[in-house]
Amino acid sequence: MSDTAKPLLIKRYASRRLYNTETSDYVTLEDIAGFIRDGREVQIVDLKSGDNLTRQYLLQIIAEHESRGESVLPIEVLNDLVRSYTTQAQSVVPQFLAMSFEMLRDGQSKIVENMTRANPMATMPGFEEMQRQQQAFMKTMMTGWPGIPKTDAAPASDGDELTEIKKQLSELQQKLSTLNK
Repeated sequence: MSDTAKPLLIKRYASRRLYNTETSDYVTLEDIAGFIRDGREVQIVDLKSGDNLTRQYLLQIIAEHESRGESVLPIEVLNDLVRSYTTQAQSVVPQFLAMSFEMLRDGQSKIVENMTRANPMATMPGFEEMQRQQQAFMKTMMTGWPGIPKTDAAPASDGDELTEIKKQLSELQQKLSTLNK
């Protein structure tokens, strides 16, 4: 197993300093964020107790980016996350989020792959609709990112967006039902 395949072990000392065990030096939260952006898994443990602190530090990194105005999470999503901690939905939310991000990663890699060669999926039934939905999703996700031009279209109201999402979900369920038969 190569060094980049196993998680980078970061130890937290009693002084709250973070120590990179591979390079034998101290690191900051920004350094850890850089490791993750470079595709490296990170594990942060308390030196004395051995407790895994990775989740706590990753949330702190996200909070710092959000507080600097580098917002990725819409307020509605943050509200839903807070609600999920106080409802029965808590058991579903982690799996849903994990699957959503896995689909996003897979989709991004497939987009890159499809741009480099002919696309045999174009003959698949419902491909155009799936492609349209993917384009709408990517457009929504990238709105407001630095270097990405803003759209001139007037934003839809929350009710219109919800209706459109429900319609798309219903269409996808119908298509999946026909494919499974």
